[in-house]
Amino acid sequence: MDFNVKKLASGAGVFFTRAVQFTEEKLGQAEKTELDPHLENLITRADCTKNWTEKIFRQTEVLLQPNPSARIEEFIYDKLDKKLPSRTTNSELLGQYMLEAANEFGPGTPYGSTLITVGEYQKKLGGAERELLQTSAAGFLSPLRNFLEGDWRTISKERRLLENRRLDLDICKARLKKAKVAEAKAAAAPDFQETRPRNYVLSASASAVRAEHELRVAQTEFDRQAEVTRLLLEGISSTHLNHLRCLQDFAEAQATYYAQCHHYMQDLQRELNTAIAVSAPHPTAALCPDPVSSAFLSGPSSPGAPASSLSSQRPSTLAMEQLPVTGTRKAKVLYDYDAHNVSELSLLADELITVHTVPGMDPDWLIGERGNQKGKVPVTYLELLS
Repeated sequence: MDFNVKKLASGAGVFFTRAVQFTEEKLGQAEKTELDPHLENLITRADCTKNWTEKIFRQTEVLLQPNPSARIEEFIYDKLDKKLPSRTTNSELLGQYMLEAANEFGPGTPYGSTLITVGEYQKKLGGAERELLQTSAAGFLSPLRNFLEGDWRTISKERRLLENRRLDLDICKARLKKAKVAEAKAAAAPDFQETRPRNYVLSASASAVRAEHELRVAQTEFDRQAEVTRLLLEGISSTHLNHLRCLQDFAEAQATYYAQCHHYMQDLQRELNTAIAVSAPHPTAALCPDPVSSAFLSGPSSPGAPASSLSSQRPSTLAMEQLPVTGTRKAKVLYDYDAHNVSELSLLADELITVHTVPGMDPDWLIGERGNQKGKVPVTYLELLS
């Protein structure tokens, strides 16, 4: 190991001198060279960019991965430059649990079959979430991280170097000022107690010349470093353009994800409604009051007819017998009804619609009209009004 004591001592001396200059500037005991206003504006803009980029980066990480432990794990793998193992999303895990539960309860049961349907769609939602995480990490988080850990570190390093050059420049200015004062003092009133007073004057003049040379060198180095720093800071504009494109990609990835989720949930709701309609028993007189018998009976029943004879008839049959083929009547909806296809009309309880029948139509159905909407409606969901 090459250990250079002189170099170490020189470096320590420079550090101490800079520390003294910095402290005197803070205390107002030394002059400070101000940077160019344009450079100051670039530095302020760069600091603002760094601070907000860091906040956006951290909060995006929280948005995409709310689990702190998972974020720490991802950070460690990233620092070790190792591939992060695939992690199951919460939706995928929920879907897997639902499928396993369906096998336990019996996939043929209504509950088991519904668990299977919902579980499969939960896994689809998890797959869409996984795609969002991967796309966002590669297209949005990575550029922000590269700026913070790459470009910004380079800018910070050059700014520290610029600050050191400025301190060196101010130190040289202070030395030159002191040398000029000493030179003027020696030329005006030399110390005659010295054995060689002329040499004293020459020494003071030489110190001033050396200080001027050091100042020129320090000024050149400061100007060169200021130019390097300025070029790096002006590159922040390109960084903004790059982050703008990444932000647009991130928003597009989110839009795609939410559109997929909406599509999956619509399909799931449609399947569940179909399954409920298939598995639900047809409304009977025991569950729903018989609206047709009261609607179509225009008068009391004949004295000889049994009381149960009308109630034993099918409501649809009564409807076909009592309602003219071409006639229309008002009907009150007794229960909500969701249309299963485009040929049917959805109903809301307690609303009034107009109904009629057509030749050859299933007796359990009527044609219902609500404004401009028209479609088949089940007779058992209606109370026909006189």
